[in-house]
Amino acid sequence: MANTCLMMVAGERSGDVYGAELAKALRARLGPLEIFGCGGDAMREASVQTTIDAHRVSVAGIVEVLAGLPRVYRAFQTLLAEVERRRPQLAVLIDFPDFNLRMAKRLRKRGIPVVYFVSPQIWAWRSGRIKKIKAYVSRMLCIFDFEEEIYRRAGVPVDYVGHPLADLVRAHTTREEFFAKAGLDPALTTIALLPGSRQKEVAMNLPPMLGAASRLGLSRRLQFVLPVAPSLDPVWVNSIILATHVGKARVRTVIRATSDALEHADMAVVASGTATLEAALHARPMVVVYRVSTLTWLFGKLLVKVPHYSMVNLLAGKQVVPELMQSKFNPRNLATQLEYLLDHPQARATMVEDLKSVRGRLGPGGAAGRAAEAVIRTLGGGGEPWGPHQALPARGAAAKGDATR
Repeated sequence: MANTCLMMVAGERSGDVYGAELAKALRARLGPLEIFGCGGDAMREASVQTTIDAHRVSVAGIVEVLAGLPRVYRAFQTLLAEVERRRPQLAVLIDFPDFNLRMAKRLRKRGIPVVYFVSPQIWAWRSGRIKKIKAYVSRMLCIFDFEEEIYRRAGVPVDYVGHPLADLVRAHTTREEFFAKAGLDPALTTIALLPGSRQKEVAMNLPPMLGAASRLGLSRRLQFVLPVAPSLDPVWVNSIILATHVGKARVRTVIRATSDALEHADMAVVASGTATLEAALHARPMVVVYRVSTLTWLFGKLLVKVPHYSMVNLLAGKQVVPELMQSKFNPRNLATQLEYLLDHPQARATMVEDLKSVRGRLGPGGAAGRAAEAVIRTLGGGGEPWGPHQALPARGAAAKGDATR
């Protein structure tokens, strides 16, 4: 399959990492392979040709999307033009549903099968998306076990492959090496701060975290470590720290060291999202936080239909970790939650045991390999909603319709 060409689209940091792992798993099975699309540093390191950088299309928040629409539209059209030029045999769309479901529709019109890796959270909000998924997606690859039955009931070809993080989350340094690298005292209690991977998220979430650090520093000897996501400029992150009064609190940033920070810190403050699952895989006691614009929050409240915000609590089916959202996420409340965990070792121990049970819900590992096998089956002609024995469009074949649909 030396001439096989695939498209891969990821618009967020987590999807970029999963896409890179999938690309490597596909090449291990298929040999030489041309993959192009949208992604970030991880996918580029895995030899994916990123026509569009994921930073150009990644926007957080319902209302915040509006300001970025022109930029996202241009990226969308650029990708479609590349589809017309390269004529991939199959597309892998990773999470990022607002963008990728629209892309799936355009690809379906061009006869290009779509494998969707990481299901949109239709069980939490916008359940009507299942109709679009059934119409445009050849095969759904779920990373949570409970999602598989939802798609089977709806008649969508589906595989549960497990969560890619089960293979990816591991420490790369010893405790001594990490503390020396970060310029921290290994004898002091250490709290990791994870404000998010997007600039908008960090701008909203980091100041209250630093405010809590300042409060705690008044009466306790603590230190804080902030792993900077690869998608962020470390100089910019440090400028926020310098501009914020942290008092006696010691705050240090580290680069490309999220797993090490979560492994070696005593507890963490984590922005709601994939990072909460990373912390769970390290069995790290945490407080989950998040803040968005007021309008985004109000719209979200109308749409979200789940009892918890963090994936950790949703998988556990109960509140394992405290959640501070929107107005409840302020320096005083966060400092209070952290003080409780610091002063109650039994509460921390109970949380750790609960987090270990959540870890078991993420699968046994090998998700990228199982996802690659599902992609290969679909590439071979199995699983398309328009007929499992219909031949795939030949690369370079003329598409029905024009490139602007």
